[in-house]
Amino acid sequence: MTSSYPESSLTRAPMSQRTLFNTVMTVLAFTCGILALLPLLAVLSYVIIQGFSSLSLSIFTELPPAPLRKGGGFGNAILGTLMMVGIGALISIPFGVLAAIYLTEFSSGKIARVVRFATNILSGVPSIIAGVFAYGIVVLSLVKLNLGSYSAIGGGFALSILMLPIIVRTTDEALQLVPQDLRQASLGLGATKFQTVTQVVLPAALPAIVTGATLAIARSAGETAPLLFTALFSPFWPNGLFQPTASLAVLVYNFATTPFKNLQSLAWAASLILVLMVLLTSIIARWATRQKA
Repeated sequence: MTSSYPESSLTRAPMSQRTLFNTVMTVLAFTCGILALLPLLAVLSYVIIQGFSSLSLSIFTELPPAPLRKGGGFGNAILGTLMMVGIGALISIPFGVLAAIYLTEFSSGKIARVVRFATNILSGVPSIIAGVFAYGIVVLSLVKLNLGSYSAIGGGFALSILMLPIIVRTTDEALQLVPQDLRQASLGLGATKFQTVTQVVLPAALPAIVTGATLAIARSAGETAPLLFTALFSPFWPNGLFQPTASLAVLVYNFATTPFKNLQSLAWAASLILVLMVLLTSIIARWATRQKA
């Protein structure tokens, strides 16, 4: 059986209007993608070039040096960053996941809309506002109780405020993507609502939840303004949760603005370490979610 259409109509005409439009839009999209990547590549390449030239084993084991003194490191800032991000994660992840479970599984439509709207507003609040709030809640309370003032607890609390809306939003969206058929099948087999959520819904949404928590940790690890109001800085090793604590972000802020070359080189090295920490966190999260899948 022969086709009623001429053979030439099935071939792409290189100079047709549709082909030219497709080619132009493809080139335009590719060019926009390259332009979007250029700032990221420029920043990363500059940080890597400047940071690698200042890397040494001593930066992980020694304290910040005095101006004009060679050597030294920022091991205290690495440890302080891990402490405060860990405190923030311990506070925000349980509350964020539980809040998202309530929104998706138990709340009414009106309450869920109000909470989601408030979460969206909180995610857009500048980080310095979170620092001021944590200063009023934690730092001033510690002063009144004679337990100290600036501390790792205050810094972790400030970071948890920034992490909470990200965790709530990502967990909420992940739970909504779980098919209703799984819930109905679980309930049909006699499972309770609690068993359905904990044994069916949460495991299905776990990869997306872990990814959201990773994004929240990555954002909080690079924040500076909240820590200036809550943890401040310390040139010594952390010796408690109620003492001023060093962090990589504040160290970069302090050392990058000094006129001393040795401190500026440490700031570049700290910037590189901070970027690598965020990258390592993302890799671990990807590995964990792949193993779960």
